[in-house]
Amino acid sequence: MKTRILSGLIMVPLLAVLYFGGYVLTAACFIIAIVGVYEFFRGFKAMDVHPSYPVALLSAIFLYAMNIFTENDTWHMLWLFLSVLLSMLYLFNIEHRKLEDAMSTIVGIVYVIFFSYHVLLVEQTDASILIWLIVISAFGTDIFAYFTGMAIGKHKLCPHISPKKSIEGSVGGTLASVILCGLFGYFFAEEYLVHCFVIGLLGGIISQLGDLTASVFKRKMGIKDYGNLIPGHGGILDRFDSVLFTAPLVYYYIALVIG
Repeated sequence: MKTRILSGLIMVPLLAVLYFGGYVLTAACFIIAIVGVYEFFRGFKAMDVHPSYPVALLSAIFLYAMNIFTENDTWHMLWLFLSVLLSMLYLFNIEHRKLEDAMSTIVGIVYVIFFSYHVLLVEQTDASILIWLIVISAFGTDIFAYFTGMAIGKHKLCPHISPKKSIEGSVGGTLASVILCGLFGYFFAEEYLVHCFVIGLLGGIISQLGDLTASVFKRKMGIKDYGNLIPGHGGILDRFDSVLFTAPLVYYYIALVIG
């Protein structure tokens, strides 16, 4: 537990990335995307599945270049089409490639690269202040679910996916997300106060689904962690797995509800 806490404290300076935003945030999201998808693809190798990292890297470069140089949303559809197309063309080396190689390439591009890209999209909305809710909800839920589960956890949440997680911890993490997001809204975004409470509730739930989804992948791959870059946490993807679900939630809530 001590290693986990110390590793969490080491990551606190990353909050400066959110503060500066702009190109600093763009660079950070890009790095998380390309390192995260590399870790994700490496996990598949334990299953004798070989997704294409070069295709994923090209996809990430095109996506972020598109964000910098154009504001036309049609480019996102073009990006998706080209990413899937290149993944399919990867199969043309038919003697050495399996269907799973292309499918895992597509999953990695969408799940890791595109989902994490929503952090950047939130910063580019008129409600950009709510980008902090991504981190507050994802990490707040994780931290308080962990300590609540340690203190009073008795009933297993998903024993076949993540045996250590408890229903009590899940509820505690969600309540913490609501309270922390609400406090943020009260002190820093009063005009969005009600929305902060709602995002806190939804984020507390979906961030845990993101964590559990990552656990499902790891169990099917037969690995404990995606990497060992962060002591006590594993790799980049182990730390940001809940963010992959929370960031799209915050973005689409802003786009569809706040407007």
